[in-house]
Amino acid sequence: MPWYLKGSITTPTRFDVPRRPSEDDGVALSFLYRLACRALELVRVHRMKAFAKDVEIVVLRHQLSVLRRQVKKPRLTWSDRALIALLARLVPRDRWSSLFVTPATILDWHRRLVRRHWTYPSRKPGRPPPPAETVELVLRLAG
Repeated sequence: MPWYLKGSITTPTRFDVPRRPSEDDGVALSFLYRLACRALELVRVHRMKAFAKDVEIVVLRHQLSVLRRQVKKPRLTWSDRALIALLARLVPRDRWSSLFVTPATILDWHRRLVRRHWTYPSRKPGRPPPPAETVELVLRLAG
Protein backbone atom coordinates (compact mmCIF):
# COMPACT_ATOMS: atom_id res chain seq x y z
CA MET A 1 0.00 0.00 0.00
CA PRO A 2 1.45 3.43 -0.89
CA TRP A 3 2.50 5.69 1.99
CA TYR A 4 -0.07 8.38 1.17
CA LEU A 5 -2.96 5.95 1.61
CA LYS A 6 -1.75 4.73 5.00
CA GLY A 7 -3.27 6.30 8.07
CA SER A 8 -2.52 5.79 11.69
CA ILE A 9 -4.76 4.94 14.58
CA THR A 10 -4.98 8.56 15.65
CA THR A 11 -5.09 10.21 12.20
CA PRO A 12 -7.27 8.37 9.72
CA THR A 13 -7.07 9.39 6.07
CA ARG A 14 -10.06 10.49 4.03
CA PHE A 15 -10.17 6.97 2.60
CA ASP A 16 -10.65 5.46 6.06
CA VAL A 17 -13.89 7.31 6.75
CA PRO A 18 -16.83 5.97 4.74
CA ARG A 19 -18.90 8.65 3.03
CA ARG A 20 -22.62 8.30 2.58
CA PRO A 21 -23.90 9.16 -0.87
CA SER A 22 -26.05 12.28 -0.82
CA GLU A 23 -28.97 13.34 -2.97
CA ASP A 24 -26.70 15.76 -4.81
CA ASP A 25 -24.60 12.84 -6.04
CA GLY A 26 -27.65 11.20 -7.58
CA VAL A 27 -28.83 14.43 -9.19
CA ALA A 28 -25.40 15.14 -10.63
CA LEU A 29 -25.08 11.58 -11.93
CA SER A 30 -28.54 11.77 -13.46
CA PHE A 31 -27.67 15.01 -15.22
CA LEU A 32 -24.32 13.65 -16.47
CA TYR A 33 -26.00 10.47 -17.69
CA ARG A 34 -28.62 12.41 -19.62
CA LEU A 35 -25.99 14.74 -21.02
CA ALA A 36 -23.88 11.79 -22.19
CA CYS A 37 -26.95 10.17 -23.79
CA ARG A 38 -27.77 13.36 -25.65
CA ALA A 39 -24.15 13.74 -26.80
CA LEU A 40 -24.17 10.19 -28.18
CA GLU A 41 -27.46 10.87 -29.93
CA LEU A 42 -25.96 13.98 -31.53
CA VAL A 43 -23.02 11.92 -32.80
CA ARG A 44 -25.41 9.31 -34.18
CA VAL A 45 -27.55 11.93 -35.90
CA HIS A 46 -24.46 13.60 -37.33
CA ARG A 47 -23.51 10.38 -39.09
CA MET A 48 -26.99 9.72 -40.48
CA LYS A 49 -27.82 10.50 -44.07
CA ALA A 50 -29.95 13.56 -44.77
CA PHE A 51 -33.04 11.59 -45.80
CA ALA A 52 -32.96 9.43 -42.67
CA LYS A 53 -32.61 12.57 -40.55
CA ASP A 54 -35.59 14.20 -42.24
CA VAL A 55 -37.73 11.09 -41.72
CA GLU A 56 -36.73 10.88 -38.07
CA ILE A 57 -37.54 14.57 -37.55
CA VAL A 58 -40.99 14.12 -39.10
CA VAL A 59 -41.68 11.07 -36.91
CA LEU A 60 -40.50 12.89 -33.76
CA ARG A 61 -42.62 15.93 -34.55
CA HIS A 62 -45.66 13.72 -35.05
CA GLN A 63 -45.00 11.98 -31.73
CA LEU A 64 -44.67 15.37 -30.06
CA SER A 65 -47.99 16.53 -31.48
CA VAL A 66 -49.66 13.33 -30.24
CA LEU A 67 -48.16 13.81 -26.75
CA ARG A 68 -49.29 17.43 -26.67
CA ARG A 69 -52.87 16.29 -27.20
CA GLN A 70 -52.65 13.69 -24.42
CA VAL A 71 -50.71 15.48 -21.69
CA LYS A 72 -51.86 18.84 -20.39
CA LYS A 73 -48.64 19.85 -18.65
CA PRO A 74 -45.44 17.79 -18.84
CA ARG A 75 -43.50 17.34 -15.61
CA LEU A 76 -39.84 18.12 -16.14
CA THR A 77 -36.95 17.52 -13.79
CA TRP A 78 -34.34 20.23 -13.27
CA SER A 79 -31.90 18.33 -15.48
CA ASP A 80 -34.54 18.28 -18.25
CA ARG A 81 -34.96 22.03 -17.86
CA ALA A 82 -31.21 22.65 -17.94
CA LEU A 83 -30.77 20.55 -21.06
CA ILE A 84 -33.72 22.16 -22.84
CA ALA A 85 -32.49 25.64 -21.97
CA LEU A 86 -29.00 24.75 -23.19
CA LEU A 87 -30.09 23.18 -26.46
CA ALA A 88 -32.83 25.72 -27.18
CA ARG A 89 -30.12 28.30 -27.78
CA LEU A 90 -28.92 26.18 -30.72
CA VAL A 91 -32.35 26.00 -32.36
CA PRO A 92 -33.10 28.84 -34.80
CA ARG A 93 -35.88 31.15 -33.63
CA ASP A 94 -38.18 30.28 -36.52
CA ARG A 95 -38.11 26.59 -35.43
CA TRP A 96 -39.14 27.28 -31.83
CA SER A 97 -42.72 26.41 -32.67
CA SER A 98 -41.67 22.73 -32.68
CA LEU A 99 -40.53 22.99 -29.03
CA PHE A 100 -43.06 22.56 -26.26
CA VAL A 101 -41.44 25.33 -24.24
CA THR A 102 -41.45 29.00 -25.15
CA PRO A 103 -38.77 31.60 -24.47
CA ALA A 104 -41.03 32.96 -21.73
CA THR A 105 -41.04 29.53 -20.06
CA ILE A 106 -37.26 29.35 -20.06
CA LEU A 107 -37.07 32.86 -18.61
CA ASP A 108 -39.56 31.86 -15.92
CA TRP A 109 -37.41 28.83 -15.03
CA HIS A 110 -34.43 31.15 -14.69
CA ARG A 111 -36.37 33.64 -12.54
CA ARG A 112 -37.48 30.87 -10.19
CA LEU A 113 -33.93 29.53 -9.96
CA VAL A 114 -32.58 32.97 -9.06
CA ARG A 115 -35.45 33.59 -6.62
CA ARG A 116 -34.71 30.32 -4.80
CA HIS A 117 -31.01 31.10 -4.66
CA TRP A 118 -31.45 34.62 -3.30
CA THR A 119 -33.98 33.97 -0.56
CA TYR A 120 -33.17 35.63 2.72
CA PRO A 121 -34.35 34.51 6.15
CA SER A 122 -37.72 36.00 6.94
CA ARG A 123 -37.73 38.97 9.27
CA LYS A 124 -40.49 40.35 11.41
CA PRO A 125 -42.17 43.36 9.83
CA GLY A 126 -41.50 46.78 11.30
CA ARG A 127 -38.66 48.39 13.12
CA PRO A 128 -36.40 46.18 15.21
CA PRO A 129 -36.50 46.83 18.98
CA PRO A 130 -33.66 48.90 20.44
CA PRO A 131 -30.97 47.11 22.43
CA ALA A 132 -31.69 46.56 26.12
CA GLU A 133 -28.77 48.82 27.13
CA THR A 134 -30.28 51.74 25.22
CA VAL A 135 -33.69 51.22 26.85
CA GLU A 136 -32.08 51.14 30.30
CA LEU A 137 -30.13 54.31 29.59
CA VAL A 138 -33.21 56.21 28.37
CA LEU A 139 -35.23 55.08 31.39
CA ARG A 140 -32.43 56.09 33.79
CA LEU A 141 -32.06 59.53 32.17
CA ALA A 142 -35.83 60.10 32.09
CA GLY A 143 -36.39 59.08 35.68
